[in-house]
Amino acid sequence: MLEVLLDNRDGVVWDISELVSDATWKTSRIGKPGSFDFTMIKGDKMTLTNGAVVRAKWDGTPLFYGYVFTIGSGQDEDVSVKCYDQIRYLSSSETYAFKNMTAGAVVKRIADDAGLKWGHISDTKYKIPTLVEDQKMIDTICKALDHTIINTGITYNFYDDFGALALRNAEEMKLDLVIGDESLMYGYSFEKSIDNDTYNRIKLIRDNQETGKQDTYVVQDSANIAKWGRLQLLQKVDDDKNEAQIAEMLDMLQQLKNRETKKLKLEALGNPALRAGCYVAANIAALGIDQYFLVEECSHSFSGEDYTISMELKVI
Repeated sequence: MLEVLLDNRDGVVWDISELVSDATWKTSRIGKPGSFDFTMIKGDKMTLTNGAVVRAKWDGTPLFYGYVFTIGSGQDEDVSVKCYDQIRYLSSSETYAFKNMTAGAVVKRIADDAGLKWGHISDTKYKIPTLVEDQKMIDTICKALDHTIINTGITYNFYDDFGALALRNAEEMKLDLVIGDESLMYGYSFEKSIDNDTYNRIKLIRDNQETGKQDTYVVQDSANIAKWGRLQLLQKVDDDKNEAQIAEMLDMLQQLKNRETKKLKLEALGNPALRAGCYVAANIAALGIDQYFLVEECSHSFSGEDYTISMELKVI
């Protein structure tokens, strides 16, 4: 059963589980806060205010810990409530200049500046030479993670883990769970595309302080260019990158970008272990699919005793 507690920060915690008729918990792997939307019948003695703390669990398993941001009501007794986790507070803009810091260190620094609680933050090891940003805090964190995956090939997930910001290697979040023809699934759709984030020609440029010109480095897949047309990615690299490091970046970017993107959408029975950032095995005979996918978006829907999930998965 879905348990929902409400704390208006006035010393009283309300169990509103019986008052909630419908609820949706959404998580996204990149750049968005987790959200919890619900509809409830407002109690006579209970107050509901923006900023209140909301905690949700399913059969004792923690799902969401966050804060009320919007309260809507009409002529009937139903009240609609939208909540976000801590990552919502990283929508504030700030200027940062980091030097030789890992993405993990960047997360800790920004979280501390924003007054947010953090828990497990992985040592991402790769030190970003320079990172100068004037934008939303969450976008700066995403930029640090982009640098990390380009230079290491390792995917990290940044998310709110029931009230504590977390940063984990996606491989650590691989679930022992299969969703497919004979397990939980009741619907699916599949898409292969070269329209988004596919590149068969990678071009890197570096400012040369000695010559005053730009050095250019290119790698391309002629076979895929003949098949898809030229799809070029242009990026500028730090001045202090040497030839070997640039060659390694070219190789890593080609591995990451020179391929079709494959997206699988699944409709399945609910499981509280599933969230954006997890790896989950999918088995669908009609598509010839039997492999692990990374969960990009995940939406849990609760209505009475019904509990279902809609997921968008991606091949990494």
